[in-house]
Amino acid sequence: MVQALVVALVAILAGGLVYAMAAARVVKQYERGVVLRLGRLHDEVRPPGFTMIVPGVDRLRKVNMQIVTMPVPAQDGITRDNVTVRVDAVIYFKVVDAASAVIQVEDYRFAVSQMAQTSLRSIIGKSDLDDLLSDREKLNQGLELMIDSPAVGWGVQIDRVEIKDVSLPETMKRSMARQAEADRERRARVINADAELQASKKLAQAAQQMSTQPTALQLRLLQTIVAVAAEKNSTLVLPFPVELLRFLERAQQGPQPSVAAGHPQDGSGQPSPERPAEPPEPVEPASPMDPDVVDPAVTAQTFTDGPLPDAPLTGADPGPDGSLSGAVPDDVPEFDPETVPEFDPEPSGHRRGNPFTHH
Repeated sequence: MVQALVVALVAILAGGLVYAMAAARVVKQYERGVVLRLGRLHDEVRPPGFTMIVPGVDRLRKVNMQIVTMPVPAQDGITRDNVTVRVDAVIYFKVVDAASAVIQVEDYRFAVSQMAQTSLRSIIGKSDLDDLLSDREKLNQGLELMIDSPAVGWGVQIDRVEIKDVSLPETMKRSMARQAEADRERRARVINADAELQASKKLAQAAQQMSTQPTALQLRLLQTIVAVAAEKNSTLVLPFPVELLRFLERAQQGPQPSVAAGHPQDGSGQPSPERPAEPPEPVEPASPMDPDVVDPAVTAQTFTDGPLPDAPLTGADPGPDGSLSGAVPDDVPEFDPETVPEFDPEPSGHRRGNPFTHH
């Protein structure tokens, strides 16, 4: 009898142990337990820790209460300004009502993912390309509101939605690059024009200041030459201003003589120092063959083609054959061959004369 009691007690203890093992459940800190007893929701949601259920009658479902990070697949869409884009995002959400997450929706994760994709495509169609690129904060808030509205009934709270990337077609990227380049060039030209305007004002002031001092222009020219000559790899073309040429011309001409009072004067009427007298031109000595210096008495002699007599003629009359006859004047000098100068056919610097006109 005692033996039978011991066996029954052992069987009861073993059955209790098996029942305890089948009914015991452990709920983690970040989880909540939803009990379905015979298919109906039990009012009490099991907190974290050790809990017991009725084996075969109750069914415990654990729900994760942590924040879930879910990437939204990239969605192709057309913006309001007819630009094809590809946008992907990421969504952060958590379960705040474990019973609703189990009862109201079959799979709350899949439901949130599909809702995020449809909301993202809707946001793309309602927005412009510039808004997608520059005003993402506003789009994130709108996308969060669109997903959070149906998710509240599922016991899910949307914490945050972020647009990760916006992919554009290559043609649109090139167009945007050209637009940005044109805008940069426009701003560069405006800045350059503003600089030219300011520089022109300063140059006008500098020109007005230089007009009062003519030598300032020459100094500025020398500074420019020094700046250009420092490169040593270019050809230097030096322009001369008209004022500098006039200055050099006045320095070369010197003072002008005065006509009124015997003193030289310049253009302003003030007396200037006298100019030195120019030396007279040298006079070359006259040649003895020059007709202007030959003795008239000698040139008045008459010559014939006949032979010269050995003795001077005393006086004769010309005969029929052209010879002289008669008396010769006493003042005619006798012919001396030693007095005849040497014959120079072309004396330099004088007119060519007759060498036989001088005795």
